[in-house]
Amino acid sequence: MTILLKSATIVDSESKYHLKKCDILIEKGIISKIAATITAQKNMQVINRDNLHVSRGWFDSGVCFGEPGFEERENIENGLKTAALSGFTTLALNTNTYPVPDNKGAIRFIKSIAHNHGVRLLPNGCLSQRAEGEALAELFDMQGEGALSFYDYKKPIANPNLLKIALQYTQSFNGLVQSYPCERDIAPKGMVNEHLSATLLGLKGIPSLAESLQVARDLYILEYTGGRLHIPTISTKESVELIKQGKKKGLQVTCSVSINNLTLTDKVLESFDTNHKLLPPLRTLQDIKALKKGLKEGTIDMVTSDHNPIDIEHKKIEFDHAKYGSIGLESCFGALQKATDLETAIQALTKQAVFNISQSSITQGEKACITLFDPSVEWVFEKEHIISTSKNAALLSQPLTGKAYGIINNNQVLLHE
Repeated sequence: MTILLKSATIVDSESKYHLKKCDILIEKGIISKIAATITAQKNMQVINRDNLHVSRGWFDSGVCFGEPGFEERENIENGLKTAALSGFTTLALNTNTYPVPDNKGAIRFIKSIAHNHGVRLLPNGCLSQRAEGEALAELFDMQGEGALSFYDYKKPIANPNLLKIALQYTQSFNGLVQSYPCERDIAPKGMVNEHLSATLLGLKGIPSLAESLQVARDLYILEYTGGRLHIPTISTKESVELIKQGKKKGLQVTCSVSINNLTLTDKVLESFDTNHKLLPPLRTLQDIKALKKGLKEGTIDMVTSDHNPIDIEHKKIEFDHAKYGSIGLESCFGALQKATDLETAIQALTKQAVFNISQSSITQGEKACITLFDPSVEWVFEKEHIISTSKNAALLSQPLTGKAYGIINNNQVLLHE
């Protein structure tokens, strides 16, 4: 397959073509030529889009699909299609399935479904057996089978000794441990941010203290043990500061923020829309400002869509009983562009190296793993834009800036019509 991208502005800080408008020729999955103008030949697939920009393929460090066990929410096939048309070339799949992937056979099964797709799917494995937080799962075997990291999805590691042992054990094979930042005993029945809005709405709160306590504890343990720790979906200004100090000490700690926590405050809960029932909960404007600053400075390594499809039976019910979660792949880039500048946004979406994932720059001779997008188009995210099987979107009806055209990866072109 031979592909010619016409008049594409390259956004890749490690490429000599950074912010230059060029034609890009791709042959058999490899970038063979980049020049001001390349003449199209009969055998070429020519791609010419309005305000076309390209970058390294985007990475989402935390998505959920329903398969196996909850296929009514979204299966892997449709999830990969959604990701591709939203601009993502690589996904880390969370352990939000039934049964949970706590052994190498489960990892092998998930990888087999996505084999040879244009989107690379990298499953996480559970940190503990059955994600129950008591005994370590088969970490070494799962990593050998292709597990990206070890994470009991949205379940805090209550036992500090389990985290200590995990960080010590994984050093022998350079494994990555994830720890969800919430001390549940501080807010055992909390559902939303503990703030004035929660009091006015009569909903039980989850204080920011619950997150900062867990982050502080985990960083102390990491300082003692060494190893690699990723803290997913932080949501408070205190967490940003704690992680910033941890990095200054030289700890191997990374973190992500959900696009929802970067763009929405807890004021949206006034509508009692269960699409805004999320973990971590939506916080305050003060927290959002700190998160944006942390992203700009590099304390926060990456942004995740935190894509979590939930079927209508578990969302269109009373707020107290609704499940947590929102889809986010389709709206992630447009919302991120509203929150920060283009180069910061692309950096936040292309930090695969944090997870030891190889990535190719947009340079002649490199593998073509490319996201195509228009960074300036203004649009409103509505139901007709949802590709996911489930429709539980926290950012529904939000004005966005920037939209993906699709991807080129694994010698495949996956674009919007």
